[in-house]
Amino acid sequence: MKLGLIQQFIEWIIRNGGIYVLLLVIFAETGLFLGFFFPGDSLLFAAGIYANDLAKQFFDLHYSVIIIMVIIASILGNIAGYWFGNKTGPLLYHRKDTWLFKKKHLKRAHDFYEQYGKGTIFLAKFLPIIRTFAPIVAGIVKMDKKAFHFYNIIGSICWVSTMMLGGHFLQTWVQNKYGYSLKDHIEVITIVIILITTLPVLYKLFLGKKKEPEAEGQA
Repeated sequence: MKLGLIQQFIEWIIRNGGIYVLLLVIFAETGLFLGFFFPGDSLLFAAGIYANDLAKQFFDLHYSVIIIMVIIASILGNIAGYWFGNKTGPLLYHRKDTWLFKKKHLKRAHDFYEQYGKGTIFLAKFLPIIRTFAPIVAGIVKMDKKAFHFYNIIGSICWVSTMMLGGHFLQTWVQNKYGYSLKDHIEVITIVIILITTLPVLYKLFLGKKKEPEAEGQA
């Protein structure tokens, strides 16, 4: 039932909100507290499948223009998160949990940043929840702005392009070769992609955490 609801939500956004809601969701998920629960990966993959429809809604332009707009939304979302973290700083760690803000997510993003350093801004694009809080943490620790913008831009290009072009070309190939649409299987395909891209990184992160106490015990 849960998967069906997610798929209905994604398709509702594509068909009713179109490009404008897509841009808002991606902006929110890459830098605002309220965005951590949005299905960004699923939405981008679905947007790739519906790329031509979205392009027609937006002055009938080529779908590549839609992809560029989404990349810009992702970049701006991270910049907003960095600015917020830079301005609020340690105060966030003393803030009480609300339904929009959970300190455990901020702590998880901070641990990820400690593990991977500046590259976190790139890697976080492919990790749900982490990608929302990583730019905020970067702002809190006052990460060098030039390095932040570099990884933010590269990460946004790779994340958005991979998900949207993957959806677009896979849909085209399946439609031409087998004669059916992937629109009824968005979630299953996207979940597989998420697992493939995130499990190796998460495994390394948590494995590294487990090894630290062992190393201290041997010292």
